[in-house]
Amino acid sequence: MQDYLKFYINGEWVDPVEPRAIEVENPATEEPFARISLGSKADVDKAVAAAKAAFETFSQTSVEYRADLLDKISAGYKARMAEIGQAIENEMGAPTWLAQAVQAPTGLGHFATAAKVLRSYEFEEMKGTTMIRKEPIGVCGFITPWNWPANQIACKVAPAIATGCTMVLKPSEIAPLDAMILAEVMHEAGVPAGVFNLVNGDGPGVGQAMSSHPDVDMMSFTGSTRAGVLVSQAAAPTVKRVALELGGKSPNIILPDADLESAVKGGVIGMMNNTGQSCNAPSRMLVHKDQHDQAAEIAKVVAESIQVGTGEKKSLGPISNANQYNKVQDLIQKGIDEGATLVAGGVGRPEGLNRGYYVRPTVFANVSNDMTIAQEEIFGPVLTIIPYSDEDEAVRIANDTVYGLSGYVSAGSVEKATEVAKKLRTGMVHLNGAGPDLMAPFGGYKQSGIGREWGPVAFEEFLELKAMMGAGA
Repeated sequence: MQDYLKFYINGEWVDPVEPRAIEVENPATEEPFARISLGSKADVDKAVAAAKAAFETFSQTSVEYRADLLDKISAGYKARMAEIGQAIENEMGAPTWLAQAVQAPTGLGHFATAAKVLRSYEFEEMKGTTMIRKEPIGVCGFITPWNWPANQIACKVAPAIATGCTMVLKPSEIAPLDAMILAEVMHEAGVPAGVFNLVNGDGPGVGQAMSSHPDVDMMSFTGSTRAGVLVSQAAAPTVKRVALELGGKSPNIILPDADLESAVKGGVIGMMNNTGQSCNAPSRMLVHKDQHDQAAEIAKVVAESIQVGTGEKKSLGPISNANQYNKVQDLIQKGIDEGATLVAGGVGRPEGLNRGYYVRPTVFANVSNDMTIAQEEIFGPVLTIIPYSDEDEAVRIANDTVYGLSGYVSAGSVEKATEVAKKLRTGMVHLNGAGPDLMAPFGGYKQSGIGREWGPVAFEEFLELKAMMGAGA
């Protein structure tokens, strides 16, 4: 059993004010392998005070200094990337290939991208005789999730460092160990004391205290829409900025002139990746009614070929925790009960796996968009296939959701895919299988959130605008 019982506050590893430890479970084995402390309001107060004090000087540092600091963080992260990957493998149950080749490297990507953007970013601009100046917003509170832990931490911490902000991080108590390693990386890179602080804990104990703290100028939260609402409510009395990256039920429109087999295969793999635990997963596959049965058969073959519970390339790991596993099982049963056609998978663990929160890769066909499995974010390896009669209906179905995070369109040409993509009420659209872009804004419409992360647009979340009239007179 590994113990990580201290918090990183003001450049030091310190004991919690009120010691209270919990175990961290490996969802692949259902066995605890580490312990962390749960923080309290008193710990948050200490961390925020350190961040507030550090802001006075860090906010005045030069672009060159902060860019060099990001380079040092990147170098330290890269040196320990295998260790970070192993932590994610243990805390999430992620297969080795996914943890080492995808999960851990995404964090490095955000630090490197922020350094690149920073070196050419314009913080001042003249408009006539007025100077428009962008200045760091202040102390930032970060609450990050368990599904892409290193990625979601880095895409907040990196632009905050770049813009001269200071911060307090509360990583998910379900997957906290990669964050502990990052804190060590930050220390070794020479990040000034108080600029980066880490307090482990749960939502009621630490998240609430951060969100409502009068000396926190901004909250950035990634997680469920339900929890995002709570963060916003707690932040409202102090009128702080709130950035939210929340849930999704992303449509994947496959037009009749697309390569059906390629589009369906790609859609299934995209949905199942990370065991379906991605907010932007293409969870609703929309196919023309004349191609529905063929698409369902292709999806069945792909889903049934996926390896579960091994370290092999493209294998699926478990759901990250018991509560989420039970939710996924309930929603699979709900799909059956509401009359969707179960094409592959179903309730229960995959054959031969009697331990771990593993889920059978599941595909439903003949789904109507008013079914629970078409409207609720499942956050597991469950794909719904919805037939449509024409392009207008496909767009209407795609937009018929409270979410608006991502979308996917496959067509015979990029021009046609682009035409349809413009009609989707989503913050992102992937055309003809295009992958993610670290320079592109990440975020959504409607109940999928407020604000954007990744790339140059992410800087704007951490900056205030100041108009200095007469500066150019």
